[in-house]
Amino acid sequence: MVVEARDQRGEGRDNRPVVLGLLLAYGLIWIWLAIEPVDRGDWFLENLLAVTLVTVLIATYRRFPFSLPSYYLITAFLVLHAIGAHYTYAEVPFGFWLKDAWELTRNPFDRIVHFAYGALLVYPLREMLVRLAGVRGLWATALSVSVILAQSGFFEVIEAIVAMLVSPELGNLYLGTQGDEWDAQKDMAAAFVGSLLTMALTMTLFKPQPQRSST
Repeated sequence: MVVEARDQRGEGRDNRPVVLGLLLAYGLIWIWLAIEPVDRGDWFLENLLAVTLVTVLIATYRRFPFSLPSYYLITAFLVLHAIGAHYTYAEVPFGFWLKDAWELTRNPFDRIVHFAYGALLVYPLREMLVRLAGVRGLWATALSVSVILAQSGFFEVIEAIVAMLVSPELGNLYLGTQGDEWDAQKDMAAAFVGSLLTMALTMTLFKPQPQRSST
């Protein structure tokens, strides 16, 4: 049976080849980055939620295939997360380059990924609300942004609990606070801003065109 995914306009199409390609590409990148990570314990903790997300997406594909834009965005976020898990977020080389180039006080890669969490995942979330709950218009946008902010706060709490229960000795290494007592709040703010920007862009690109009256 051919599994057809519907984009936001409701057009049926078989997206399996592209989705399988994205899954394969992510799998190869994930395996490559799983080889000799900076800290194996931190890598394991960081990948718990990522592996869970991929498993859920595969298990629910027949019932709820996302549109291709959503799969592209989800894959992009997962790749960024895999990079952070390999190096630990506080030690990603690109982050150190940004730190030196912009004369920052800390490695900003973790903040970039939290921004990406909101910017890249709010669109798939909005798609779920539109197609499953029938939410439309500004409500779909507002609820999507609100859920991203709520999820961001929830994951900050979960990360702290996991760090304490599974590997307390990792402490700030896993949480990536880099000595900032306001790190969790700033991470949530970054995700919130990212989701706002994506929703603003989405509303601009998919703004309904006024119908012209025929005379």
